[in-house]
Amino acid sequence: MTGNHDGHWVRLAIVGPTASGKSMLAAELARRRPPAELLSMDAMAVYRNMDIGTGSPTAEEAAELPHHGVDLTDAASEYSVGEYLAAVRPLVLTHAARGTSLVAVGGTGLYARAVVDDLEIPGAYPEVRAELEAEPDTAVLYERLQKCDPLAAERTGPVNRRRIVRALEVTVGSGRRFSSHGQGLRRYGPSRFTQVGLRLPRPLLDARIAARFRQQLDAGFLEEARRLRDASLGLSRTARCALGYRELLGYLDGRCSLEEAIQDAVQRTRRFARRQERWFGRDPRITWLDVEEDPWEVFGELMAIFDRSRLSPAR
Repeated sequence: MTGNHDGHWVRLAIVGPTASGKSMLAAELARRRPPAELLSMDAMAVYRNMDIGTGSPTAEEAAELPHHGVDLTDAASEYSVGEYLAAVRPLVLTHAARGTSLVAVGGTGLYARAVVDDLEIPGAYPEVRAELEAEPDTAVLYERLQKCDPLAAERTGPVNRRRIVRALEVTVGSGRRFSSHGQGLRRYGPSRFTQVGLRLPRPLLDARIAARFRQQLDAGFLEEARRLRDASLGLSRTARCALGYRELLGYLDGRCSLEEAIQDAVQRTRRFARRQERWFGRDPRITWLDVEEDPWEVFGELMAIFDRSRLSPAR
């Protein structure tokens, strides 16, 4: 909806693969189109004290622009997309009434869909999960999932233990098949957000991923990983999955050389970027901006989309 800067506000989501420049452009957009607030849609930025590895805003950046969806829990805690959505939903519902635009940015596909479409997120069932985690054989769990929710088993595959356990947890705990909750992911109806995606040539994205990891190391990433490892509570299983941390922890524990850790981290990040491209590529509602050499090339187009996307404070 078109409107003036005094009466209408924008709800924009910027998505795409890691290292594509999303956060940089989102922050500049918020500066150029005040008043605006930023919302992170990153599953690992929710953890405190993981700032360098997750690209969380610095103290100076946080003081300049309101940032939400970051530093929500300790690195020793497990944290779910349901908890994340419960934390940020009030912001999405009230920003226009408070007289500010909202620029959401991130590359965690499920977190982005949760925000953009206000997904129904299945609850947590800790006692059921504990029982499932006590079974050491993932194949046994997968066979159980095949029997009680064949569609969920087909989607998770036989290897991803975390997803198998989650599907069983919801199915057993709620009495409702996990796959019935996920039907919304296959539908792309009207959205409460305007969505924009950044698309980079693969060689450029791969180079940016490698360069960023080196920059993170120069900024103290290894020392950050060491502090987290040596903290009294350590890192949760989920936090350990964050890009780069698992590899650096392997080096710190003597399982590989630093150069091997760097190579493994870069390669895993590149594989993750491919998965992000596939995830977001399925959403027909996303307007894609093609970057040739530098993300700043598309900033003018991004501002134009922002200006065309104004909505009534009543929405």
